Amino acid sequence: MKKLRGSIVALVTPFENDGGIDYPALSQLINFHLENGTSGILVNGTTAESPCITLEEFDSITKFVVDQVNGAIPVIAGTGSNSTDQAIIRSQIAEYNGVDGLLVVSPYYNKPTAKGLLEYFGSIATSTSLPIIIYNVPGRTASNIPTDIILELARRHRTIIGIKEASGSMEKIMDLIQNRPSGFLVYSGDDSLALNTVLIGGDGCISVVANQIPKVFSQMLNAGLNGEIEIARNLHYKYYELMKLNFIETNPIPVKTALHQMGLISLNFRSPMCTMEEENEAILSKELNNLSLTSSKRVKEFILE
Repeated sequence: MKKLRGSIVALVTPFENDGGIDYPALSQLINFHLENGTSGILVNGTTAESPCITLEEFDSITKFVVDQVNGAIPVIAGTGSNSTDQAIIRSQIAEYNGVDGLLVVSPYYNKPTAKGLLEYFGSIATSTSLPIIIYNVPGRTASNIPTDIILELARRHRTIIGIKEASGSMEKIMDLIQNRPSGFLVYSGDDSLALNTVLIGGDGCISVVANQIPKVFSQMLNAGLNGEIEIARNLHYKYYELMKLNFIETNPIPVKTALHQMGLISLNFRSPMCTMEEENEAILSKELNNLSLTSSKRVKEFILE
């Protein structure tokens, strides 16, 4: 996988009313990103409701996305688990299906020690030839991977090439950027910190809000990477409220609700995810209307923006 910078969308998984994968909607989402400058697509991440995706569905989804993208941009698959063996199985399936890289979350619920984290990521790294991005998201996993462990993994394993850092700590992001080995990529895992991250030397963002605004989020990050600070800052603040509202309830509930209002997917979740509280949905809807993201001609106009 080439050095991937900019906006990588953490793609939602659209479901049909009967609970199956909605492949026509998934195809539409992929085209939406290919036409609007997204740098890479992540499937089976947190935003994709990955804990509720079966192994057979994971196999099918990765094949489908790789085939449709057809090499236009990199495809990354989320393969982490709280079981090392299961993470290895998913990683090998993803490699067989032709993805370009893996996003591996630290084990959730188990809360392994530093030694356990080294063994977990090391075992996955030696099971596949694909590049691996570590995913640190303590709000989901109940453990925060120490910075020295992340850097040690990067030095031990040539295939561990980056980190999605979603602890919410700019200090940790700065420590990683300052001390990383050559070529190690640092991505923000928080949309609201994405611009800050690239301005201090990071490489981009694995993003939720890119589902809704792929073109402008990509423009914002590319402007930041190119030193066009005023352009980047204006775009950041224009969409800052939307970035926050995507987490007014548990991700991916708000972003899937927004995509439904934008006419891109049906509003279906897998339990325990559920529809939004009415008062929160009203707040989200108001902001989508303020940004003209729910007009009848929205998709066409936004692509041509």
